Amino acid sequence: MPAPTASLLSLSIARLYRLGRVALCLALGGLLVACGDKPAPPSTAAVQQLPDDSVLARIYDSSCKLCHANPASSAPLTGDVQAWRPRIAQGADTLLDHSINGYNGMPPMGLCMQCSEEQFLALIRFMSAQDLQ
Repeated sequence: MPAPTASLLSLSIARLYRLGRVALCLALGGLLVACGDKPAPPSTAAVQQLPDDSVLARIYDSSCKLCHANPASSAPLTGDVQAWRPRIAQGADTLLDHSINGYNGMPPMGLCMQCSEEQFLALIRFMSAQDLQ
């Protein structure tokens, strides 16, 4: 007759094995759901364009473009309305606060130490291609 601890151990291992299989199935199912249709990223032309205002164009080119024209940065790309939509929904005050104080990967002042609040808001409008609320 096997010792009681040995049978408890084999029972625990069997439960862990089943739990692992269930977790694997759930993870694979989650990955398949994530394979849905995604909106196309903005065109290269949209990402490369500059604001019409020459002062904003210089600021964008020297500060914002480093991240907002680089898909690897995880920043919302210029002209990507879908990526900007939830951010715009937060309102101008929140976006201005994130621009000035930094947020997640965004550095404080967005690398533009001389920018005014009005310039930040104008640049956000340009990059998001949306009006601020």
